[in-house]
Amino acid sequence: MKAVIQRVLSANLKVDGNLISEIGKGYVIFLGVGKGDGVEQADYFIKKIPPLRICEDENGKINKSIIDVGGEILLVSQFTLFANTSHGNRPDFLQAEAPDKANALYEYVVKGLQAQGLTVKTGVFGADMKIEQINDGPFTVILEK
Repeated sequence: MKAVIQRVLSANLKVDGNLISEIGKGYVIFLGVGKGDGVEQADYFIKKIPPLRICEDENGKINKSIIDVGGEILLVSQFTLFANTSHGNRPDFLQAEAPDKANALYEYVVKGLQAQGLTVKTGVFGADMKIEQINDGPFTVILEK
């Protein structure tokens, strides 16, 4: 499992021109599920993301978590995080999990983060999503398990 976490001032996600989700200050998280990933990997992300101190405190120091700042999360499924570009010019996605299994783990992570009191908005699994975001910093962190 892989996640790209981007700290944002705001973000929105549309499908077919329709607004699906919108957040203020917080994180846009692109979550990729790889072949063989399971609850163990998902639980790691559920435990690691909320207390991760990547937000600024009142002194401009990176010292607060998303919980501390009352931020929101836009969690987007992103199988392309498992792109293999080592051969030729066209990536393959053979290491990405099958859609049904990936969606189940994605939903598991959504529910796990919500259970910790976080506001989690989502995209539409498998849809052609258009995402606008105003990055804060920019500040981007990659998690892998």
